[in-house]
Amino acid sequence: MNYTNALTYSSQWLDIIKQENFPAQEQAKWIIEESKNNFAEHFNRGWLEYRKSVTEAGDWASVEWSGKGSTVTDVMGRKYIDWLGGFGMFDLGWKHPEVVAAVTAQLQRSPMPSQELIDPLRGVLAKLMAEITPGDLKYSWFAASGTEAIEASIKIAKLFTGKSAFIVALKAFHGKTMGSLSMMGKADYRQPLGMLYGGQVYHIPFGDADALEKQLEICANVGIGVAGVLLEPIQGEAGAIVPPDDFLPRVRAATKKHNVLLIADEVQTGLGRTGKLWGVNHWDVAPDIIATAKSLGGGVMPVSAVTTTEEIFKPMMYPNPFMHTTTTGGGALACSAAIAAIHITLRDRLWEGAATKGSYLIEKVTELAEEFPQLYKKVTGKGLLIGQHFNTPELGYKVAAELFKRGVLVAGTLTSAQTIRIEPPLIIEQNEIDEGLNRLRDAVGVVAKAM
Repeated sequence: MNYTNALTYSSQWLDIIKQENFPAQEQAKWIIEESKNNFAEHFNRGWLEYRKSVTEAGDWASVEWSGKGSTVTDVMGRKYIDWLGGFGMFDLGWKHPEVVAAVTAQLQRSPMPSQELIDPLRGVLAKLMAEITPGDLKYSWFAASGTEAIEASIKIAKLFTGKSAFIVALKAFHGKTMGSLSMMGKADYRQPLGMLYGGQVYHIPFGDADALEKQLEICANVGIGVAGVLLEPIQGEAGAIVPPDDFLPRVRAATKKHNVLLIADEVQTGLGRTGKLWGVNHWDVAPDIIATAKSLGGGVMPVSAVTTTEEIFKPMMYPNPFMHTTTTGGGALACSAAIAAIHITLRDRLWEGAATKGSYLIEKVTELAEEFPQLYKKVTGKGLLIGQHFNTPELGYKVAAELFKRGVLVAGTLTSAQTIRIEPPLIIEQNEIDEGLNRLRDAVGVVAKAM
């Protein structure tokens, strides 16, 4: 332990945080080297070594400094078109002024709740969630992340039904805490940890209503109590996979037949991303529970929500209203951001723009895929959740890397680089879309030529 060093170092960085202007070049280079060293020695060396911001940035790694709208600027002043959107967090873009203003105003008044007095904004956000979610959902519980929302959804389903089994989809992504991870439909993150959730979890192919109906029948016949069916309306991490149009309606009918809860993981699809306010709206399905996060905080604060009916929520209220709590979840700053984000999304009807822009993007990227079949397998998605499916993960990573070199950020991960998502802020301008497409064509051409 060295308190003196820690005090000096924290003071140095507080001065940097308070800087209003971009650092001078020498200071910027110091920040880059210091950041790389800190990540390598104290955060996650492997994470650092995989980032395109390090491997593809040239002499000086790209360290983010600020953002506005759909543009991210690094500490050296280099600008990037944001086609990544923080994996769906920046629906309203970077630093939306109205969200920042709401959070700043609340910060000056009261940043966190007392834990005893009634904090009004938590109630306001809960009422707003009841107003904008489908069906008769009424009560909400708040936390900071999507995986916490899924954990709470699992717990609420078990409390209400008294059952413990769940049915989920292959290739699904629901988060990485233990309960959420148990619902995941891929081995990469599950297998290394061994035994996960103690209850029974059954996986079906996403979009296969026959398999879902059959699994529910089997569970009923052998006496396995299924608490819930947990699904993303459109799979995000799997590459913007859209199910057949009859899938969710048939799932809804089957879950009602067997008295099983339908839980919609709208962590990524919710609040306009897919061209509807909610992913389930594409099929006029009302789930029993909706989990929301990512864009709910307007790209300014982390906040997530679980929203359900009064009947289902009762075990969270009686006999013990402290059955599932978190000290910081639903704090005033998070709620102020979410209230502003909902207001902006509804006022500007951002889902309509997402539908129009998404249709244009999907059409243009599909044309590119048809031109370069040696690279592309297919293009999928709805709204501004678009998946470019490449023939191999290596090809996907190369395209993502070439885009980075050309100042475009896209989503590709270690386990799914073959499905590079295009997921820009919903407020992205047409000229940024077209410029991004130009750079994508250039990047694809370079990769194809090198084959």
